[in-house]
Amino acid sequence: METKKSVFARIGGAFRALAGDLREIGTTFKEGSGKTRISYIIMGLGQLFRGQAVRGIAMLGSEILLIWFIFGFGMQYLSKFLTLGTSGRGFNPDGTVSYGDNSFFILLYGILTIIVIAAMILMWRINVKQNREADLLVKTGKRLPTNREDLHSLLDKNFDKTLLALPVLGIFVFTVLPIIFMICVSFTNYDYDHQPPAQLFTWVGLANFRDIFKLGGDGFGNTFFIVLAWTLIWAFFATFLNYFLGMAVAILINKKGIRFKKLWRTILVMTIAVPQFVSLLYIGKMFAPDGLVNTYLMKWGLIAKAIPFWTNPLYARILILVINLWVGIPYIMLISTGLLMNIPADLYESAKMDGANAFQMFWKITLPYMLFVTGPFLLTQFIGNLNNFNVIFLLNQGKPQSMKLTGGAGYTDLLVTWLYKMTINDSNYKMAAVIGIMVFIVTAVISLIVYNVLPSVKDEEGFQ
Repeated sequence: METKKSVFARIGGAFRALAGDLREIGTTFKEGSGKTRISYIIMGLGQLFRGQAVRGIAMLGSEILLIWFIFGFGMQYLSKFLTLGTSGRGFNPDGTVSYGDNSFFILLYGILTIIVIAAMILMWRINVKQNREADLLVKTGKRLPTNREDLHSLLDKNFDKTLLALPVLGIFVFTVLPIIFMICVSFTNYDYDHQPPAQLFTWVGLANFRDIFKLGGDGFGNTFFIVLAWTLIWAFFATFLNYFLGMAVAILINKKGIRFKKLWRTILVMTIAVPQFVSLLYIGKMFAPDGLVNTYLMKWGLIAKAIPFWTNPLYARILILVINLWVGIPYIMLISTGLLMNIPADLYESAKMDGANAFQMFWKITLPYMLFVTGPFLLTQFIGNLNNFNVIFLLNQGKPQSMKLTGGAGYTDLLVTWLYKMTINDSNYKMAAVIGIMVFIVTAVISLIVYNVLPSVKDEEGFQ
């Protein structure tokens, strides 16, 4: 109940803030000077008339640039955004090629134009706010900031905005825009049969989302739930087996009486030095029907025929989990070694005096400390394993495949490798986009739930 009230309270607060903002815009125009009112139409003029050339030129230049982009470039795509084009590539009567519309560019540049329009509205609001502040300063007899002070503020008071301007632009171009584009693609029929410029694709609403959950027939539901279940199982075991076994190896090496500690650590670290790309491809070949493992097992008479490591779904999944231990344990061992050395020895001495055995000391002292310190790292590892493309694809490309699985999926495919296959092999961009959204939902939900129950977040003061 409290959560629902909180959500409704936030929504109500957002609407109240918007209403207050609109009232302020109206009040500014009603009570503002002529310089402020004219800036409602031509941004920056109010600042220029007041002698604030830096602010005025910035606002006026932004308006000119944004209007040029919207009406000189973006509007031709935005006008076709609802249909994503009406005529594809064809031939003119004289035999020349008529390229027509391109749904891909219409969608991409249409989204960009909408974002630019939103940016222009934001700049206009900032312009109005600056003029309101200037009017208030003039009415109270205070001095307006000079151009020199405005320039100096970019390197002092507002240096954070100056420093972050380029990175934020990069994040927008290379992260935010592709994500928005992917989400929009999931509502289209963009696939092998609808590839621009030869063919057009169009909006299909929620049809793709119905297909991803549709069981039987031509739906993807059976495959999706099989792949999702294996993705979660893989992430769980790949994370916690590595974590506890890596911790066990670190505890064993750190134990008093163990000789050649540096040698054992060096051997384990050497596995990290070998690139995964090389080692995983090599190991994948080792367990092939004609690989080293099967060859020597048959040579020694231990088996009569090759073990189907990569063609049997159960064997393939177990083998991938085992091989991943070799990849992940050294990392956890290194992290655990440093943390174990920081646990106060007095705690163990006190526990021994109270009669605690080794398991009790691990359960009551070592594990709580490790979970407290490495909790966020453990969550990161789990999310990383949900999207662990390298281990799965380099070992066996997500095989074995089956007629029971649609979309080119295999029994060891994760959602991310299935997404890759749909994009590269089948050109099924619409379903790949839907799977991408499903991956985001799964990782976001798990992250939010697990993060809020971590000891380092939930009971930080109690632990300390």
